[in-house]
Amino acid sequence: MVRNCFIIFLVFLTSGIVNAQSNLLNAKSVSDIGKKNEQQLTSDNDAPIPYGYVDDRDIMWSKVVWEFIDLNQKINLPYYFPIDTTSISSNRRSLFDSLIKGIKQGKIKEAYTDSFFTSKITQDEIDSRLVNVREENGYTDTFRIQTQDVEGYMLKGMWYFDKRQGEMKYRLLALAPMGKDVQTIGVENVEDENLYELFWIFFPNARDVLHNAKVFNPKNSSQPISYDHLLNARRFSSVIVREENIYGNRAIEDYVRGNSLFQLLEANKIKEDIRNREMDMWNY
Repeated sequence: MVRNCFIIFLVFLTSGIVNAQSNLLNAKSVSDIGKKNEQQLTSDNDAPIPYGYVDDRDIMWSKVVWEFIDLNQKINLPYYFPIDTTSISSNRRSLFDSLIKGIKQGKIKEAYTDSFFTSKITQDEIDSRLVNVREENGYTDTFRIQTQDVEGYMLKGMWYFDKRQGEMKYRLLALAPMGKDVQTIGVENVEDENLYELFWIFFPNARDVLHNAKVFNPKNSSQPISYDHLLNARRFSSVIVREENIYGNRAIEDYVRGNSLFQLLEANKIKEDIRNREMDMWNY
């Protein structure tokens, strides 16, 4: 029994090293680091865990909510760092950089202007929201929104009760980086502290990209965590800012105005209602 446990542990440890730093110990030159041999490529079936099929008839209850992830909170820092990519390996990037890279490479094609997916947004339109070239006194300045300028993320997801599984589940539908208006960056006497949705990504379309984008694991660097796993496991701190409702899905700040404390209490009320739904399913 002890021998079997040791073998299993050794397999996990070895596979973790291979996944985190491929060919690092066997590399004869720097260019060999990260390259997998033919055997590794043949046996590599690493992919995001596919979602199971959920029939609409199996959804007994559901509610769509919008949540805000504040990157100033410590638990959310893995989505923010690293911001300096000059002194870090190429396989470690922030969530924002990973999304931008996936869009530029054409691997993420489902980008939209809003969370209701009314119209797609092209790469040129995204660039116009991220880059501002301004000429003053014969000089040209370029202002660009980068990782350090993204202060949060907006998530859209559905909580639903699966009557086949008999449990409450969550499915992430879309996410949007939140940043300042690039047109106001560097402009004197203009102080716009509001955050805006830069673009919306349909999450299922970005899972492959986010699965290959790894997050640093401070407890074990040979076992990195992907952004796909981090988001699906809801390993973040967030606040509900909107729920689908009869009033046109109005946001909490639209009917609880000018009082941040009451807005937070309303968000907690919505969260408690979702939790109580699962308990109520088992009450007779």
